[in-house]
Amino acid sequence: MFGKPSSRGLSLHSEETTEPAPGGDSGLVVLVIILILAIAGLGFLVYQNLQRAGAVERQLATLSAKTDETTAVARQATERAVVAEAAARAAAEGRSLAEAQTATARGEADAARQEATSARETTALAQAEAARAQAEADRIRKKAEAEVNRLEAALGQIAETRRTALGLVMNLGSDHLKFEFDKADLRPEDRELLSRIAGILMTSHDYTLSVNGHTDDVGSEAYNQKLSERRAEAVRDYLVKAGLPAEILSVEGHGKSLPLVPGTSEAARAKNRRVELGIVNIQIRYGR
Repeated sequence: MFGKPSSRGLSLHSEETTEPAPGGDSGLVVLVIILILAIAGLGFLVYQNLQRAGAVERQLATLSAKTDETTAVARQATERAVVAEAAARAAAEGRSLAEAQTATARGEADAARQEATSARETTALAQAEAARAQAEADRIRKKAEAEVNRLEAALGQIAETRRTALGLVMNLGSDHLKFEFDKADLRPEDRELLSRIAGILMTSHDYTLSVNGHTDDVGSEAYNQKLSERRAEAVRDYLVKAGLPAEILSVEGHGKSLPLVPGTSEAARAKNRRVELGIVNIQIRYGR
């Protein structure tokens, strides 16, 4: 009974010792399940975290887009503000310039009005002065016309006197002032005639007196020219001696170029041997 155990018995003993106990397997399973659950939970957590991260990223992307959009809008608003500010500044400068120009224009308009008023006043004064001057000129001319009429009437009683566009012309020849053929000498009766003429002219004023000598057609032009000048000078010299101012007298010879009467008869030649006095009143515009 107490002998050496058999190998069979030993093997059975060792198999018993190597088999796991039923309670140990169930614990392992539980552990595995716990691990699986833990891994699953961890995965779920990771998944949720990934979902949250994705949502956050999407939110961040949306916010970034909105930020970019807001930035662009803000930039555009800034640009518009800069443009508006520049426009406002330009408008203000333009308004200031316009106000300055308006003020200048008002000043120029006021100056122009004052100048126009002054011009009207000056024109009115000038017109009044012109009217006064015209009235004075008319008065002087009427007075001069009356004087010429008086002289014409007075001188007409002495010698042939006619009115021309240049004034009065006295014809001193033939019956009034006789020059003998080829002579320039004044006779006593000629001096008396010239004295009466000088006496009438000395009562007048504002006139000039031209003495014009003439000859008949006998002789050369050169000789008759000199002869006509001597006759005019003889009359001029006597009028000056009679009291007329020398400065109002002028002398001119015409030779035989201006005959008073055409023809070669002795009567015609006697009339052409003459001296004419031209009396011009300087206050009258002759020839108008």
